[in-house]
Amino acid sequence: MKPMNPHSTQRRHRLLAGLGLALLAALPLQAQETYPNKPIRLVVPFTPGGVTDASGRLIADALGRRLGQQVIVDNKPGASGNIGSAQVVGAAADGYTLLLAFDGTMVINPHVFAKVPFDTVKDFAAVGKIGNATLILVAHPDVPARSLQELVALSKTKPLAYGTSGIGGTPHVAGEMLAQRTGARLEHVPYKGGGQAMIDVMGGSIPLVYTAVAGAQAHVKAGKLKAIAVSSAQRSSSLPDVPTFGESGVPDLVVDSWVGLLAPVRTPAAVLARLNSELNAVLNDPAVREKLALLGIDPTPGTPEQFRQQMQKDLAAYGPIVKAAQIKVE
Repeated sequence: MKPMNPHSTQRRHRLLAGLGLALLAALPLQAQETYPNKPIRLVVPFTPGGVTDASGRLIADALGRRLGQQVIVDNKPGASGNIGSAQVVGAAADGYTLLLAFDGTMVINPHVFAKVPFDTVKDFAAVGKIGNATLILVAHPDVPARSLQELVALSKTKPLAYGTSGIGGTPHVAGEMLAQRTGARLEHVPYKGGGQAMIDVMGGSIPLVYTAVAGAQAHVKAGKLKAIAVSSAQRSSSLPDVPTFGESGVPDLVVDSWVGLLAPVRTPAAVLARLNSELNAVLNDPAVREKLALLGIDPTPGTPEQFRQQMQKDLAAYGPIVKAAQIKVE
């Protein structure tokens, strides 16, 4: 038996190593080409029927058609979105479990709950932002104020109650920001959802409600509610006659409630890229944009990095506001 040539052995090892590197380099491309090959689960951490759930179902349907696989909505409500979000953290990082991420859960809950079962920055990979839901402050028609400045002045003679969909939600934080930046005397009245708050403000039980434009626009147009201001950077296309808080004298009060898609951390980059590409295509579809507009959501196609940066920015910005307002959920 001839002894093995050491140079031949080295060449063989180099060849095998090169093949290994080539295979590794091809894995992301292969993942992108073969993904998805089975249905995808979209966890919505809220009950069916709300604006957030409706937006998730709309995106799931449109995204499924583009991916060629069904995107199944799985409602996992509880603890202001914490329960469903934690389930996604524990799922396999393969792109087959996604989270419909809501700003209240991802960037406010970590400040208002004593403990949350996830780390917004470390436990999730950004897929992309779906859009912004414009918030609006509305009043009962009998409230003797026609503008934000008049409302602030009125509150200083007697505190005004404002209803929201619950403690620690984006409307609650927006109301606290308004109070902190204008000196308005506002008293928060939390409800278990925005529906009952709207009933009470129209019935005169409370003078104000801070809510999403989608839930208030029909009542404003019918004259059942008086619109004070929207907290977006630009006026709402649904209510173009309603001024922004900036136009009303509070230029640094810009608060939009956003929704987007997240995946478990360590989801392959190629899978995230495919999902982001298809999500942006969905958000540029005129039919989808029209349906999102009916939900009060302005579509915002973009990159995963842009969405990740916004989450980090909002997480840092809301901390001092929540602390100053002493908002806590036990």
